[in-house]
Amino acid sequence: MPRYAIGDIQGCYEPLRELLRRLRFTADRDELFLLGDLVNRGPQSLEVLRFLRALGGNVRTVLGNHDLHLLAAHHDPQRSFRPGDTLQAVLDAPDREQLMDWLIEQPLLIDDGLGNVLLHAGLVPDWSVQQAATLAGEAVAALRAQPREFLAQMYGNQPDCWRDAHTAAERHRFTVNVLTRLRYCRADGTIDLKMKQAPRKQQDAWLPWFEHPARRSADRRVIFGHWSTLGYLQRRNLLALDTGCVWGGALTAVDMDAAEPASVQVPCEACQQPDAD
Repeated sequence: MPRYAIGDIQGCYEPLRELLRRLRFTADRDELFLLGDLVNRGPQSLEVLRFLRALGGNVRTVLGNHDLHLLAAHHDPQRSFRPGDTLQAVLDAPDREQLMDWLIEQPLLIDDGLGNVLLHAGLVPDWSVQQAATLAGEAVAALRAQPREFLAQMYGNQPDCWRDAHTAAERHRFTVNVLTRLRYCRADGTIDLKMKQAPRKQQDAWLPWFEHPARRSADRRVIFGHWSTLGYLQRRNLLALDTGCVWGGALTAVDMDAAEPASVQVPCEACQQPDAD
């Protein structure tokens, strides 16, 4: 049974279907692992959600920052959209409640039990995979228990270090920021969520989260998306799959269990001006 990991879809339904055709995906045989940001910025978020929900147990996905943004808009009608958002069709859909019920049930981190850890963005150096999984589970449980309250407190860039997260809301916010927004951090775990450029263009003292030599999660293969300016990257125990589909790049898939994984890509027309979010 092939198991494919796929990068950020961002509402690009037609490239997704074409990618699955190239993979010869069969819904009663194959399994998809999606890295979050299923929706937004692309033209067909509604179609993407309906299609993936219909696949049932054949698809497993983590939540990305754009997925959480959609949930926040669903639970708070007063929340304003950001420039470039393309979520209104989902909020106007007759099956909106069913789609949002499905989306909120998705985790922030997947440990497949076979050596792979899937998440949307990153991990701070001092988190082990076990600790990250525990914190992700706690955040998701809080989200499902009180979604409107959780999502209202989710936004913000502080605290920027785990040691400064004292309240439950601060711990959940830091956890969500790391797992869905992180690109750069310092060795002590301080995060910066504003830097979005490709590596080697960042400010001094900051490294991509995966390049810290003492990173405690380095013993597992981490598969992630979120970083379109990074693009496709494959290293030992590391696989980055956000190749900028919505910005005119490509949608990328990899067979997770192949001895020598090779990417399969479908080029995408630019739906919006290049961005890194």
